[in-house]
Amino acid sequence: MIPAQFDYVRPTTVEEALQALRDGGDDAKLLAGGQSLLPVLRLRMADPSLIIDLGGIPELRGVREDGNEVVVGAMTSHHDVTRDDILRQHVALIQEATKTVADPQVRHRGTLGGALAHADPAGDLAAPALALEAKFVIAGANGTRTVAAADFFEDYFATAIGEGELLTEIRFPKYTGWGARYEKFNRVAQAWSIVAVAATIKVDGGTISDARIGLTNMAGTPVRATAVESALVGQSATEDNVRKAAQAAAEGTSPTADADAGTDYREHLARVLTGRAVLAAAG
Repeated sequence: MIPAQFDYVRPTTVEEALQALRDGGDDAKLLAGGQSLLPVLRLRMADPSLIIDLGGIPELRGVREDGNEVVVGAMTSHHDVTRDDILRQHVALIQEATKTVADPQVRHRGTLGGALAHADPAGDLAAPALALEAKFVIAGANGTRTVAAADFFEDYFATAIGEGELLTEIRFPKYTGWGARYEKFNRVAQAWSIVAVAATIKVDGGTISDARIGLTNMAGTPVRATAVESALVGQSATEDNVRKAAQAAAEGTSPTADADAGTDYREHLARVLTGRAVLAAAG
């Protein structure tokens, strides 16, 4: 199917993009990598009168250090995320998860900010961002504001980005020296996650001193496995201890049942994948 007719602008600054949003009103859509928007346009599930292409704004791309944080521009491609040395050293979990996103072609076009703003509960980057306690910088007519990951994801495909606003960057605390693993279960390669687990673990002298664990597709938004985190801290990083702690992975979740998996099966997957992810992250 062919998309409905629309106007197209390609601003070169955030200010120009915000002005275009104000001019376009409710009928304007932002284009990041296009991997989510273009299929929707092609099927005419959306028919905006204006498309605002963010690809011409250099300030929205790149990775840099800012004190105890690593800052990633919202238009940084998945490809660049997977190859960045700063992320590899300080925020390995987001890099590990990004490597599992779709295929090389999509990773070259898709962007970190676009995927997070889309907020698909089966998407692979929201749970790592939540586990890493990322912060989201959102620009609007009244300036910028920062939203914690715990408050950013509000519901299915819904975030704290308001009307006339856009996501400019994601700020991650540094987890230097922490192990990281993203365990993903799907039926075929490059498909959406049926369930996935993002784990980053700090081990000191064989003992788990801290843990951050996020779950993908176990609710309408990403979920922290806080019961598992609490059970792990202070325990030696043995397979028995990790498997016992992982039994609490489904606590506080609300997985759906669909053609891919039932509720009970998703809960089972969460426990199994949590054990695998933590063991791998703990080395």
